[in-house]
Amino acid sequence: MTHPIEEESFAILARRVDLSMWPPGTRQVVARMVHATADESFATTARIGDDAVKAATGALATASPVVCDARMVVAGVPRVAANLSVACYLDAVPGSQPGRATRSEAAIEVAAAEHPDGAIWVIGNAPTALARLLRLHEAGLVSPAAVIGLPVGYVGAADAKAALWDSPLRAISITNTGRRGGSPVAAAALNALWRMASWSSRSG
Repeated sequence: MTHPIEEESFAILARRVDLSMWPPGTRQVVARMVHATADESFATTARIGDDAVKAATGALATASPVVCDARMVVAGVPRVAANLSVACYLDAVPGSQPGRATRSEAAIEVAAAEHPDGAIWVIGNAPTALARLLRLHEAGLVSPAAVIGLPVGYVGAADAKAALWDSPLRAISITNTGRRGGSPVAAAALNALWRMASWSSRSG
């Protein structure tokens, strides 16, 4: 059951933001991204690959693992999504790693070794994590089911997201242009996909 405040919030969003240019499925993802952040710019800066929603909901429906770059993204996964395996590998990296710009970058390597095929990758914090995921994919070391690439920041975020969109992973990716992003919007996109996957499994 939807909470009255959530219903009112989405009603306000519908009056303020025109999402009609987005087809069904992608529209729900963008709406959640805007709703979670109150940042209406996502309505025009979001980029969603042609196969992203189908690929991600299909993977979620079969309980494929979800790998996150930040604990904040893990915390944003619906509590009722008990069937999902959601993990962040930062704790597997004790400290700074030689040759790695960030712990997040090193953690992505650990995660890729454990989940080389079929995981959903959710990057909501570190641009270096997304950049490393792209390099691992280019090297043939990881094959995602879908990628939510929404890191935030003044350094590297816009470039990493542009590289994702220009990569072979474009069709199964959810991202945006520019510096804005973050764990809340990445978790919101995952939430939208999980809701669609759950609804589809119940109606089927």
